[in-house]
Amino acid sequence: MSLVPDGLKYTKDHEWAKIEGAVATVGVTDHAQRELGDIVFVELPKIGAAVKSGQSFGTIEAVKTVAELYAPITGTVAEVNSNLSADAGVINHDPYGTGWIIKIKVDKPTDEGLMDAAAYKALI
Repeated sequence: MSLVPDGLKYTKDHEWAKIEGAVATVGVTDHAQRELGDIVFVELPKIGAAVKSGQSFGTIEAVKTVAELYAPITGTVAEVNSNLSADAGVINHDPYGTGWIIKIKVDKPTDEGLMDAAAYKALI
């Protein structure tokens, strides 16, 4: 059974967002990391890059597959988790904590189109 914490927002593409004021921390869900298997590499966007809700901002590579990462919210990349360059596998161990991927400075705070934990649990 996948872990789906309350208090986060989720996409149909299995990303999560923790929206705090004008900043959204983004990562992939426990369900996604389980489906991918051993994660070996994450292609991160540059700080300052514009991201648009629903559009790809990078890729996540596992031993068997490569998947697109989709922005759950529109804004500008404020921070990337540079620790993933050395050990992308941290996503497998702690997808909602030290395995976060990017932080987005949100253009307009909204969770439109995002699911709460109950809706995401129903999806998976």
